[in-house]
Amino acid sequence: MSDWNQIILQEQEKEYYKDGLRGFLMEEYTNNTCYPAKENIFAAFRNTPLDKVKVVILGQDPYHEPGQAMGLSFSVPATEKLPPSLKNIYKELENEFGKCPANGDLTFWAKQGVLLLNTILSVRKGEAKSHHGHGWENFVENIIKRINEEDRPIVFLLWGKDAQSFKKYLTNPKHLVLTTSHPSPFSANRGFLGCNHFIEANSFLLNNGITTINWVENDVNYSAPVEVTEEYDDNSYFADTNMMTYAEEGGQYTFVESSIM
Repeated sequence: MSDWNQIILQEQEKEYYKDGLRGFLMEEYTNNTCYPAKENIFAAFRNTPLDKVKVVILGQDPYHEPGQAMGLSFSVPATEKLPPSLKNIYKELENEFGKCPANGDLTFWAKQGVLLLNTILSVRKGEAKSHHGHGWENFVENIIKRINEEDRPIVFLLWGKDAQSFKKYLTNPKHLVLTTSHPSPFSANRGFLGCNHFIEANSFLLNNGITTINWVENDVNYSAPVEVTEEYDDNSYFADTNMMTYAEEGGQYTFVESSIM
């Protein structure tokens, strides 16, 4: 059972969310094409319960072109071509391990305990950072602070200035914080390529008696995102606070939700 339920409910009752972010999202998703789909805005939490988090990777905002964003930072569906940043992530995996995943779906990372979180959780089609400054930064700040309180070793991979702006909230000496440039083609050569962050993360986990992450071999059981189990009216996401429950089936978590905004 994940503690994200309670944490997200608490955030949704705060003034910045209740009186700002919720209304903004309602208007944006009603009047514009936005990504990811409403049911996948909280996919990172759906796939990686708090008590299972081993590594946190902070991205920027979701991909803003059709068919790409799936609610997990840097990840795209298996049928999509690799975006430039993900191509460079895979180049780094090749450098470190001699191979990389077969496709761009990183759900198998999430299922192993890698929280793939963006600093902004939604975006308007074709307009990068269009949902900046409307409350997501407050939300993610509080999520990072909560993870920082965990009394166990966790690795934080902060790539680029947006992610590194959250470093000041990571004060727990039990954690490992690794920083470098963003994997974008504009900055990957300034530190990301050659950073060895994936090896360093696994070494830290191993030294602390924690199972390491398989970064390169997609497990068939993790090859697709968890599907929402109900049909929804478009506006149901905005009516009430979010309720998330997890039903354990065969060791996996099935996500059931009401409204998320």
